[in-house]
Amino acid sequence: MLSKKKKILIIGAAGGLARILTSILSKRNPDDEIIGVDSRPQSEEFKRDNVQFLKIKYTRGNFEKLFRDNEFYAVYHLARMSHAYSNKSNLAQRLDLNIMGTSRILELALKFHVKKMIILSTYHVYGALSDNSTFLKEDAPLKASINHPELRDVTEMDQLATNWMWKNQHRIETVVLRPCSIIGPQIRNSMSQYLTTKYVPLGIDYNPMFQFIHEFDMANILSKSLDEIPTGIYNVAPDEVVSLRKAKELIGLPSLRLPLITLTPMTLAVKKIWNFPDYLIEYIKFSCIIDNTELKKHLKKDFLRFSTKEALELLKLKL
Repeated sequence: MLSKKKKILIIGAAGGLARILTSILSKRNPDDEIIGVDSRPQSEEFKRDNVQFLKIKYTRGNFEKLFRDNEFYAVYHLARMSHAYSNKSNLAQRLDLNIMGTSRILELALKFHVKKMIILSTYHVYGALSDNSTFLKEDAPLKASINHPELRDVTEMDQLATNWMWKNQHRIETVVLRPCSIIGPQIRNSMSQYLTTKYVPLGIDYNPMFQFIHEFDMANILSKSLDEIPTGIYNVAPDEVVSLRKAKELIGLPSLRLPLITLTPMTLAVKKIWNFPDYLIEYIKFSCIIDNTELKKHLKKDFLRFSTKEALELLKLKL
């Protein structure tokens, strides 16, 4: 029996992770039609017949028309305004895009009978705090915005998505993914920038443990979320952990060794070398390690292609 052709929407399709996901889905499901949208232009055109890219403004009217004109089977919501180059002054803009934008998309998904919603959140929602437990489970409190109000949009977007997910679990399947630090040549998040920048601060008084996942592995898990992962919240991370010093050593770039307790007074000077969001200081001081037990219940043991060491060494391709 022939399967019905599906339409899949990817919001935030110009991003590096979304482009890898589009490539995987278009090859794995050649009969499905993939429509990618973004407010940014795509860096390179996809040369596959089942992929269409649309550059649109993220307005309710544009999304309403998009959902009305297409009977989407699944929607990937990967469009979140990055904190890599953000600051407190554009918090209102991020709140509008990340919170209000997400709310509109969820409302339209329900209205137009989408079968599956896949939302990309982040492990940052837990916060990097000195009293964090060793492996944080999905039901751990989201403390990111306690010390850093600029992360309010991240935590509120996650809470909005998870509350909506449980409220509508009998009407639509929803998966919320909270990945650890995603790294790779096509990723431009704050941790990738930190790892690939010379003379960034590296503490002599702190050496937190980290989890890293390669961009291809993360895109592959996103693709598997379509059919293999049921409704729920899932931490995404490898079993391996590595210290920040070891990670920097594997990348092989020189660092500025100093007590991180002195970093806050030196922030303006350091930002001339490394333009980082303020909250990241906490993540290079305190560990935020997440538990991946729930995800592994639905994926094979070898669901990751790249080890932590390989992912870090491949990051050198950005240099």
